[in-house]
Amino acid sequence: MILYNTTYSVADEVASDWLRWMKRFFLPAVMATELPVSHKILRLLTELDNGGITYSIQLDFRTMADYAAYQQYHADALRERIQHRFGNQFMSFDTLLEEA
Repeated sequence: MILYNTTYSVADEVASDWLRWMKRFFLPAVMATELPVSHKILRLLTELDNGGITYSIQLDFRTMADYAAYQQYHADALRERIQHRFGNQFMSFDTLLEEA
């Protein structure tokens, strides 16, 4: 199993709207690609003093090929949706993990 994690630091003033939007629009669009087999949204409890709230969006893929197809055909357009909606009110970084 391949776990693709994106950690988002979201400005306090838009955090509830961001979370609602991710659940209603972003994750359904991700799952509609039929490449991830599941997803999770987690909130970081050991919060950093960064002026925002930190979330982790985790997508599980069966194979590296499924992950690669997601990246090649869907990831950029989906990231653009977040950027268009929330502009500079968040920062993010990605990590890729493999189940040992």
